[in-house]
Amino acid sequence: MKEELQKVLEAAKVDIAQAGSMHELMQLKSRYTGKKSVLNGFMQKIGSLPKEERPAFGQTVNVVKSEIAEILASREAEIKDSEYQKAVQSDAIDFTMPGRKREVGALHPLTRVWREIEDVFISMGFDVAEGPDVEDEFHNFDALNTPKDHPARDLSDTFYLDKDVLLRTQTSTVQVRVMENHKPPIKIISPGSCYRNENDASHSPMFHQVEALVVDEGVTFVDLRDMLNVFVKKLFDDKIESRIRPHFFPFTEPSAEIDIICVKCYGEGCNLCKGSGWLEMGGAGMVDPNVFDMLGIDSEKYTGYAFGLGMDRIAMLKYKIPDIRTMFENDIRFLKQFK
Repeated sequence: MKEELQKVLEAAKVDIAQAGSMHELMQLKSRYTGKKSVLNGFMQKIGSLPKEERPAFGQTVNVVKSEIAEILASREAEIKDSEYQKAVQSDAIDFTMPGRKREVGALHPLTRVWREIEDVFISMGFDVAEGPDVEDEFHNFDALNTPKDHPARDLSDTFYLDKDVLLRTQTSTVQVRVMENHKPPIKIISPGSCYRNENDASHSPMFHQVEALVVDEGVTFVDLRDMLNVFVKKLFDDKIESRIRPHFFPFTEPSAEIDIICVKCYGEGCNLCKGSGWLEMGGAGMVDPNVFDMLGIDSEKYTGYAFGLGMDRIAMLKYKIPDIRTMFENDIRFLKQFK
């Protein structure tokens, strides 16, 4: 059997030398030194030998096994070194190649509009206020004179996180917090994210609003109308006018819808404005005295107006974006258009 062992050793040397990868080498290791290997087969034959020959033969098998193990280890080191050299060469930097062109980025259209709106209002003496996206029902509904049975409170329209905790549906919640903690006069805007259960070409589950609030003695609806006219002209151009139509909101009385002359046809009628010449922009009105009374502001002494505009809607109009969902898909082809 010693001659057979020698043949196994010679075969192992040839096979191991030809192994070109770690996978092949591990297969050979299993074949020659594993539990079901050829050498283990020889060890099982020791019992069939005379007693006096068994120790010498067992020692011979172990010597062959050790020699094969050394050959495997040597070849493993060679293969690892070869793979490392290949990796180094494939990852090598060719300093003679031209560098990659770095393109100049651009602000997202919504970010552009957000900053522009803030600049316009700051130029008119407004401060910018912020508040939490996660709100309670008091600040989102109760303090804004919204009754318990109002449809806006339904689970189908509002994202509730707990019984009394929700994602704010409007940035009017910031107005409530400002009136809670500051005495009039108040003149603020509150831009930010809002959340409602809507999703189509003109609505998104997350959208952006800017709310404005002015509270002081002698504030009238005329002040609201004049401020809106100034705002739309600064934001769009001098040809754009605004108008106010009667409407209803729980937290303003009287309430109104804000429209602007179509930015595409300037009132002549087109597909954008559906032939009306006007585009809806948001809601407005005089702050309901009930809101003042609930927040500790003397409604006999102070009056105020508030309005809310959709910043996503403004961005779509300014940059002729047909689908609101495009602004949230992070498609680089879309963003490149705003350099």
